[in-house]
Amino acid sequence: MSESISMTPIGVVQSCYGGKFGTPRQSGIVPSARGVIVLNQEVNPEACRGLDEFSHVWLVFLFDQVAEEDVRWLVRPPRLGGNEKKGVFATRSPFRPNRIGLSLVKLEKVTSEGIEVSGLDLVDGTPILDLKPYLPYVESVPEAEGGFAIETPTRLPVEVPPEVAMKVDNQKLKMIIDSLAVDPRPAYHDDPDRIYGCKLAGYEVKWKIQQGKVILLEIY
Repeated sequence: MSESISMTPIGVVQSCYGGKFGTPRQSGIVPSARGVIVLNQEVNPEACRGLDEFSHVWLVFLFDQVAEEDVRWLVRPPRLGGNEKKGVFATRSPFRPNRIGLSLVKLEKVTSEGIEVSGLDLVDGTPILDLKPYLPYVESVPEAEGGFAIETPTRLPVEVPPEVAMKVDNQKLKMIIDSLAVDPRPAYHDDPDRIYGCKLAGYEVKWKIQQGKVILLEIY
C-alpha cells in the first residue's frame, strides 16, 4: 500500500516542558512531571466516560517538531553514548517514517477541563492523536527483554543553592530537580564548564554538570 493516511488530532498537551531539550527521553522516568490533555471542542465529552477507572493511559501522539521528510533509517541512541548506530525500528527515536509516538503515563484525574496525567515526556503543545487505557493483565510482561536499554537510567545528584530554591514552590522545584537528575544532555556532551538552559515548569532554568553532579545555577 502506498496511499497516504491523514489523521486529525483529538487535542493537545499542556506540559511542564517548554522545549525538546530538558524533556525526558521516556515517559515515567520523571513521575513528578505533570500535564493536561486538552481535548478539541469537536470531541464528545462522553468519549472519556469510564476512563477514570484506569490508573494509566497510553498517549498516541505526533512528533510535530520533527519535519516529515526528516527520516533516519539508522540512529544513534543516547543510551549507547551516541557512538553506535541502531535501526530506527529498534529505537524510540522521533525521526521515524511516520512521526507517531507512544507514551504510557499515570492518569491523575479526568475533569471537564482536561485529562490530568503525570510521568509525562511530551513537549508543551504536542498533538494527541488518541488515548487508550493501559491493561495490566495483557501489557505487563515481566519476562520481556529490553535489548540495549535494559538498565534503568542513572540519576545524578542535584545541588540547589538556597537562593535559587526559594524562587519556586516545592512541587515545581521537585519537578525541575527530577528532570535534571536524569541528565538531559546529548550523549556526546561532557564539558564541565558548559552552562545549559531549558524551560521547565514555566521557568527558564540554567545548570551545569561537574564531577557527576548537576548544579542548578538559576531559575527565572
